[in-house]
Amino acid sequence: MNRSARFLVVLAVLASLAGVGCDKLKARDQLNKGVQAYRGAQYDAAIEHFKNAVALDPSLSNARLFLATAYAQQCVSPDNMKYCNQAIDEFKTLLQKDPNDIGSLKGIASLYYNMSGWVTGNSPEDTQKKLNLLDESKQYHDRVIKADPSDPEAYYSVAVIDWTESYKHRIDAMAANGQNATGDAPFKDKKVCEQVKQENDPLVQQGIDYLSKAIDLRKDYDDAMAYLNLVYRQKAYIECGDQEAYKQDLATADDWVTKTMATKRAKAEKQQGPGGIVLEQPKQGGSTQ
Repeated sequence: MNRSARFLVVLAVLASLAGVGCDKLKARDQLNKGVQAYRGAQYDAAIEHFKNAVALDPSLSNARLFLATAYAQQCVSPDNMKYCNQAIDEFKTLLQKDPNDIGSLKGIASLYYNMSGWVTGNSPEDTQKKLNLLDESKQYHDRVIKADPSDPEAYYSVAVIDWTESYKHRIDAMAANGQNATGDAPFKDKKVCEQVKQENDPLVQQGIDYLSKAIDLRKDYDDAMAYLNLVYRQKAYIECGDQEAYKQDLATADDWVTKTMATKRAKAEKQQGPGGIVLEQPKQGGSTQ
């Protein structure tokens, strides 16, 4: 290759590198504009800026994270399902690069959980769809726990799903047998109770274990305490004729109600300064619930 040819090759390479550098600068400009739009709750505009940033620089992880988050903000009802799926897709793309990315794992788990709440029909198909979405959410929360075993909200979130599933199993079985499922009513038919017990025992036990773990990690976790009350009531419903165990479960549930209220009072008193002035507290990371 003569000098002229080598010079042209060098120029081409430099021009290519300059183009790449220019695209990266443009990507960051689009990212900044997207953040400004997002902060102003202009989510459609933010999405376009973030999409442009990702197209200009696919390696810009922050742009993809903001894009997924902006899509998630638009996922507010079944009418916005396309945004829900787009958010999940973007979060999953981030997980391909880092399978333990906590933000993406929690984002997907929260989306699946919210989507499950939109399934309100009582047909077998609707029930299965709801349970499938809950199981998807639980799987991603379990991945959070594996990535960060010290996260109390992940244990709490799995336990909430356990309670939701056990509650669904119970009321569906009662309704199918002509029994009203309100109140602390045990099953009238012991055979039906035993069938539900097989489904609910693992859910109830995991719920108790995970809520207890969440409280170990956060001593004043009143939401977890409140759900322990609910889970112990689900445990009472499947004692299937064991009256002593049934009464003990309800007594334990009542104890957790008392602990929940005491913890809430203590937190409220701690927030108050002299003269009853409420002091601003450091914000804790919110749960997906």
